[in-house]
Amino acid sequence: MQMREKKLRDLQKIAETVKKLAVPGMKPKALIAAVKEHHPDASKKEIAQAAFLSVILSAEFEPEDTQALHDIAVDMRDSSEH
Repeated sequence: MQMREKKLRDLQKIAETVKKLAVPGMKPKALIAAVKEHHPDASKKEIAQAAFLSVILSAEFEPEDTQALHDIAVDMRDSSEH
C-alpha cells in the first residue's frame, strides 16, 4: 500500500508541473522535455498519466484550462504509443 501511495504522490507532483508548464498548442515532445527538467526520472508514460490527472483535477475548478490540458494529454498518449 505504501508503494501505491508514493506513486500517487509522485504522479500528483508531476501533474502539478504539467499544469504549470503546459500552454495551448504546445507539442508533446516539448512538454515532456520541460517536465523531465523538473522530474528527470519520470517516464513518458508517467508524464502522460500525470497530464490526464491534471485534466481531471482542473476540470471542476478551472474549466478554461481543461481543454488545452486535455488536448496535450491526448497528444502525449498518442505519441507515446508509437
